[in-house]
Amino acid sequence: MAAKRKSRATHTLVFLIPALALYTLFVIAPTLSSAYLSFTSWDGVSTKIHFIGFDNFAEIWNSERVRNALKNTLILTAVLVVLENAAAIALAMLVDQVRWARNLFRSVFYFPVLLSGIVMGFVWTIILNYNFGVLNQLLDLIGLGSLKADWLGSPRFALVSIILSTVWKQAGYYMIIYLAGLQGIPQELTEAAAIDGAGRWQQFKSITFPLLAGSLTVCSVLSMISSLKIFDQIAVMTDGGPGFATETLTYIVYKVGFGELRQGFGTAMAMVLFLLILIITVIQVKLLRKREVQL
Repeated sequence: MAAKRKSRATHTLVFLIPALALYTLFVIAPTLSSAYLSFTSWDGVSTKIHFIGFDNFAEIWNSERVRNALKNTLILTAVLVVLENAAAIALAMLVDQVRWARNLFRSVFYFPVLLSGIVMGFVWTIILNYNFGVLNQLLDLIGLGSLKADWLGSPRFALVSIILSTVWKQAGYYMIIYLAGLQGIPQELTEAAAIDGAGRWQQFKSITFPLLAGSLTVCSVLSMISSLKIFDQIAVMTDGGPGFATETLTYIVYKVGFGELRQGFGTAMAMVLFLLILIITVIQVKLLRKREVQL
């Protein structure tokens, strides 16, 4: 019996070694390498790497540009998590009630998810362009030309434009998860509530939303991580501008590391972003799991 268990363990190890080797090569090794480079002033090109200790992290701590990017990142993340989940729940409930061409509506709402961030950015750049954009032309057409604005060139509207375009792209993805959650809710519960005189809002507040707690946890965490790492839309739509109005931590990592050839500082920023995502994720999961238990 012992020999059989040993043989099974050996076979298991043989199957695990290739996966572990790939994980070490593409995840663990680059992470350790990045951790080391964050303490250097490497430019990304030269073969000489100068160790400078915590100087990069001290610069991050004292940088006004980084503080502005952190503020933009947190605002964008908080708003996106709320709006993406609210839109996804609304779409899921709408599609769940449709009895005709349900798969068609699912496909239509999910289609933006299939677009890459780059393509989506170009689409919305055309829509929001001040001179020939679809939105401003539509406002002119319906007699609301006074509401025209430079949606991507104004510090007042640029971040809002990125948020709304990202919600348009991502809501369909979370809609699918909420749809699965809705289909797991027993129909008898809503029918009993309707018989007792509960309206649609009361049914949603007391039955549907509490029973979507598991889906809400998954979608909120995914949305938060995606928002903290947002890059494509900003790169295409605003390039971090106007000024630094839409610059985020992820975009600074790119601009500093590859645009200014400060790989050491950029890697230090990436490590800070990694820790930020880790801390926020742990706190968010803990709070949402606690809510699930209470419900």
